[in-house]
Amino acid sequence: MKDTTIGFIGLGLIGGSIARGIKRAHPDTRIMAYMRTRAKLEQARADGTIDFILDGISEPLSECDIIFLCTPVEYNAQYLSAVRPFLKEGALITDVGSTKTNIHEVVTKLGFEDVFVGGHPMAGSEKTGYENSTDHLLEKAYYIITPTAQSRQEDIDRMTAVATTIGSIPIVLDYREHDRIIAAISHLPHIVASSLVNLVRDTDNPMGMMRRLAAGGFKDITRIASSSPEMWEQICMTNSANIADVLRGYIASLQQVLSDLEGGNDAALYQLFGTSRTYRNSINDLTKGFLDPDYSFSVDIVDEPGSIAILSAILSARGISIKNIGINHNREHGEHALSVSFYEKSAMNAAWELLKKHNYDLMN
Repeated sequence: MKDTTIGFIGLGLIGGSIARGIKRAHPDTRIMAYMRTRAKLEQARADGTIDFILDGISEPLSECDIIFLCTPVEYNAQYLSAVRPFLKEGALITDVGSTKTNIHEVVTKLGFEDVFVGGHPMAGSEKTGYENSTDHLLEKAYYIITPTAQSRQEDIDRMTAVATTIGSIPIVLDYREHDRIIAAISHLPHIVASSLVNLVRDTDNPMGMMRRLAAGGFKDITRIASSSPEMWEQICMTNSANIADVLRGYIASLQQVLSDLEGGNDAALYQLFGTSRTYRNSINDLTKGFLDPDYSFSVDIVDEPGSIAILSAILSARGISIKNIGINHNREHGEHALSVSFYEKSAMNAAWELLKKHNYDLMN
């Protein structure tokens, strides 16, 4: 990575993790940051994550090679105009928003296409804020890079270098295609999970037996309904057209299932479950064994030589057999980097207790 001075507008979980990752790889990189909570900036400076605290969008930004916009998606676009006057020749603006069309449209409207390359690091946590950022949160996570029509290849390469520096896996996509894909694999599942939870809530009996008996598959497919309502309202409203499109398709598929059920079309139902199983298993194959969710959990682990071997040795020393280990490249739902699965529930529970005693951060 050749860029030596980096600015951050917003230094929360993602911005803080990017800054920490850059500092770990290149300690001499000069990092400056601005956010409304001064105390967190002071903490970041004390941690050695940043070198200079910005009092606002001001002249020191003219020293930056890259400026990251790391505020909520609806605010990132607002900061574009404020930052632009302080952008030196050859400097670049990027963002970390999980939807891209909105900010790309603003970039085009403002005529900033030659100085902007969008970004979406596909990792997150149920915890937020700089205090929960780490220098390895984005390791082995996909980092989507979305150029504009006027982005130079060298600027795309610069963002690829940043992603690689912090240990991420860079993928370059058209921003419209990004939002279409994310609507189907991330945004719609949140809507489905939340709607299903509310359906159970509204149709449960007075004794709450649905809630009491809910387990296994229900918990697996509705876990993401626990995400921040404020964040997901913003995400949905900045990708509403794509979400509406896939939602219409999903509703149509549910209508077909209803028709097949009412018509006793057992062959159609068999095909539904058969084709979905085949495609779902192909996802496992593609990602080298993303793990059986029945007896698995994720582990926060640093990507360094021997880290997986140490974890495996801890478990094997107690006679705990591992079924599979894999990397979660898409961790927007809060999963840690490493997934570990087991053949039996008892083995999973024993591994959980053992790793907790060794101070590993785990998540179901």
